[in-house]
Amino acid sequence: MITMETITRAVKKINPNAQISLSGNDLDTITFENGTTPISKTDIEAEFSAVELEIALEDLREKRNKLLADSDWQVIMAKEKGTSLSTAFKNWRQALRDATDGLTTVEEVEAYEFPTKPE
Repeated sequence: MITMETITRAVKKINPNAQISLSGNDLDTITFENGTTPISKTDIEAEFSAVELEIALEDLREKRNKLLADSDWQVIMAKEKGTSLSTAFKNWRQALRDATDGLTTVEEVEAYEFPTKPE
């Protein structure tokens, strides 16, 4: 779905200094401000798939980071006690860190399932 964020990010990929305003989720509502050179709808639309992938990966990373943060206490406790973590736990955390590796489409990102945390 094309949103104001998608449009804005697409424009910024083409011209990081662009100043625009939008009044909806439609390219027909874009106004280039303060002398920004207008960008064609075709050029903006060409960036949509890359922007949508970026957004999907950001969402996945946010969820992944929460899972890692929620388990950090176990790593800290093991360090403080001088004990080691199970191989399964270490592998799980590594799998979380590797979650975005090789994901090249929004569909792949949306289909990704996080590994199950070991007991």
